[in-house]
Amino acid sequence: MSVSDSGDEGKRRRKKADDKKQRPFWQELPILVVIAAVIAALMVTFVGRPYVIPSQSMEDTLQIGDRIYVQKISYYGSEPGPGDVVVFVGPESWNGHYKSIRSDNAAIRGVQNFLSYFGLVPPDENDLVKRVIAVGGQTVQCCDPQGRVMVDGKPLDEPYIKKDYPWFTDRPNAVYPAGRMFGPVKVPEGHLWVMGDNRNESADSRAHVSDDLQGTVPVDNVRGKTVFKIWPPGRMGPVSSQNPQDN
Repeated sequence: MSVSDSGDEGKRRRKKADDKKQRPFWQELPILVVIAAVIAALMVTFVGRPYVIPSQSMEDTLQIGDRIYVQKISYYGSEPGPGDVVVFVGPESWNGHYKSIRSDNAAIRGVQNFLSYFGLVPPDENDLVKRVIAVGGQTVQCCDPQGRVMVDGKPLDEPYIKKDYPWFTDRPNAVYPAGRMFGPVKVPEGHLWVMGDNRNESADSRAHVSDDLQGTVPVDNVRGKTVFKIWPPGRMGPVSSQNPQDN
C-alpha cells in the first residue's frame, strides 16, 4: 500500500466517524424511545409502578388523587406482613361493580393495552389498596369490649384509623354486620385479611365474609407494597407500615 493510499483510507475513516457524530437527533430519537420503553417495561414488571388513589377508603393515610409508588422488591422471597399497605387485584367475588377502563374502540383499546406494559396506562384490572390486618394461620374477629379488632384473641393498636362504625358497649350487636362485627375468621395459609383505614367507607374483607374465601385475599393477587406518596408535593412522603399487632 502506498503512502497516498494510506492517507486516503485515514480520511475516509475520519469522515465516517464525523458523519456518525453529526447524525441528526431525529435519527437517534427512535433508538432512545426503544431504550426508554424497555427500561420502563422492566421497571414495571420487576421493580414497581405508580398508582392513583380513586376512593376515600384509606383516608387519612391515602387521599383521593394521591399518586403512590408501589414496589414489588419487598416481597421477593417473603410475603406481606401485618400493617403493610398493599395493592392487590380483587378476587372474582370482589369485582361485581368493576367496569373496564378500556375504550370500546378496538384500535384504541389495543394501544391502551400496549402502553400498560410500560406503566403509561393503568392495567385493566380491579386494583385495590388496603392494609394487611392478619396473615395466613391467624384468626381475626371483631370486637373486644372496647370495639377493637382482635387477631388471635389480642386487640390491635390501630392509630391510623380515621373513622369506624359506631360502637355501643351495651349493644354490641346493634351495628351493621359488615361493619364492626365479624368473625372469627381463620385466615388460610397464603391469604390475607385486609381492611381500609377509613373503616366506615371501605368495602374490604368484612364485606366479603360470606364468599368462598371468607373475605380473604390470595397473596398471589398482591401487586406490591405501597412505600411512598409521590404526588401532590404537599403530601409527598413514606407510607407507614406499622404492625398493629405490636402492642
